[in-house]
Amino acid sequence: MVRAYVTPSLTIVSISCRSCCSLVPCALLIAAADTASPRLADFLCFAIYSANLAFGRAYRPTLDELGLTYTQYIAIIVLWEGGSQTVSALREKLSLESNTLTSILKKLEGMGYLHRQRDPADERQVLVSLTYAGRQLREGALGINRFDAAGLTANEFSSTQKGIVKLRDNLIKAPQQKE
Repeated sequence: MVRAYVTPSLTIVSISCRSCCSLVPCALLIAAADTASPRLADFLCFAIYSANLAFGRAYRPTLDELGLTYTQYIAIIVLWEGGSQTVSALREKLSLESNTLTSILKKLEGMGYLHRQRDPADERQVLVSLTYAGRQLREGALGINRFDAAGLTANEFSSTQKGIVKLRDNLIKAPQQKE
């Protein structure tokens, strides 16, 4: 589906694409004269996708030292922030599919960073908690400087992060609004 919003100097085109964002609406900011042949560099979804890859490269040296992938790292961050949590709460916070999260949790458990157990109050739920070794990872992870890696001031970082969160939340709501 293609939608265009035109102003005298700028056209914003929203399309559903499969190339870089897996069926999520993709926005293009295109000079009005260039709407007939958008370039990959014009796709907002590609800019975010490629920025995600760049973040992975920036974080890789520290994560390699810790023996973690980025996805494992953010799972541990959620547990640092909130303590013991159910698998379903983690899945929601991380926006991961159940099978993907289960694989990550099994790997982290095998590494000795967390343990899983049935919730005594509700046997249907599995609680995930960091071990002492998992809590100690925080010290090593503090070597990741978010501001330096992004090359932004604290204000620019905050503003960009808030804008991306707003974009993400709007994209999550978009399919629900059509129903």
